Parts: sequence; C-alpha cells; structure tokens
Amino acid sequence: MPTLYCCMPWAVAFRAKKQGEYRLIMKHTLSGYVEPTAAKLAEKLGLELVDVELAKENAGKFLRFYIDRPEGVDLDALETFHRAVLPLMDDVEYDYMEVCSPGADRPLKKPADFERARGQNVEVRLYKALDGLKSFTGALVGLIDDSVVIASEEGERAFPRRLVAQVAPVIELDEEAIDAALGDVFDLDEDETDGESDAESGEEPGNP
Repeated sequence: MPTLYCCMPWAVAFRAKKQGEYRLIMKHTLSGYVEPTAAKLAEKLGLELVDVELAKENAGKFLRFYIDRPEGVDLDALETFHRAVLPLMDDVEYDYMEVCSPGADRPLKKPADFERARGQNVEVRLYKALDGLKSFTGALVGLIDDSVVIASEEGERAFPRRLVAQVAPVIELDEEAIDAALGDVFDLDEDETDGESDAESGEEPGNP
C-alpha cells in the first residue's frame, strides 16, 4: 500500500535507498505523516502548527515542531504539546525532539505565514543578484500569483518564489528602550556592589 511507504520508519527508508534519494524520502515522511499528524494534534489542543522539520546535524537527527497561538505560547503549552506528540512519533527515527515557539524573525514559508505578516517590513533574499542586489526590504503586500510582493518608497515589486531564497521579518529594535533597560540593570548592579562594600566594612548601607 502506498501509504505504508510514506509512513514507514525514516531510517529503514534511508537504508533501502541511495544517498541521492534521501531528501525525497525525508520529505515524504514529513509531509505524509509527521506534519498532518502534528497539525491535527495542535488544532485539538487549540494551537497552530507553524512548521516542522527533521534536520540532520552534528549531534544527531532533530525533529523540531514550531507551534503558536494568537496570544503566544508559554512553557506549559510547549510541554503539553511535547507530551502529546511524543507517542505519535514512534515510527519516525530521530535523536532529539524539540518543541519551540516560532520566534519573531523566523522565515516565512507557508501561505499562512505570509498572511500573518502582511504589512510588516520584511527582507527578501534572492538566490542570484537582481539589478546588482540580492536583498530587498519593504512592507509585505502578500504572496500573489506565486510571487512575493513588497512595497517600498520606489513602489511595489514582485519576486517570483522560484528566485527567492528566504523571506524573513525585519526586527526593528527600540534603542531607547534597550538603553533604559540596560541602565536599570547597571543601576541595580551598582546598588548591590555598594551594599556588599558596606557589609564588608561593617557599616550600614547608605551611612557615610
């Protein structure tokens, strides 16, 4: 049965195939079983499966799930999903499982990602330079006719997805807020240092 091929253990499929077919097998495993199973579970738990990946790294094979919800996810939500999805992945070979929140700067991959990010500033990176540039920044208009469309001071520009290596949100840091936060930290450290010095000298804090 064809479905058994998609859902068969990952390593068995890998051993039975040549190196050149490895990525195809991994893709079938993810799209044929892991992703739809995890997506159904996430919906049942009131979550959204943003992405899933099975990556081979130096430490081993990592099965990663990225989940989210409108109000954001906390540690309890991550742990609940982890406990629920763990027994469903018995037929997938991996060394480590990770359940993560997407992160504000995570690249946009699915149509739903582009829909959520509409109006936000994004950076579009191309495989090859276009007009001498490989990176373009602008407000995301959307994913239209299989092209990434952004708007900037020069107007709207569309990039066919086949030319796009990555689209990711531009994180704009509030330097004033960062400086204020760092200032509070340094002030706290100075207060603690003064208190320790007073304690060593036998004087009460604040007394000359």
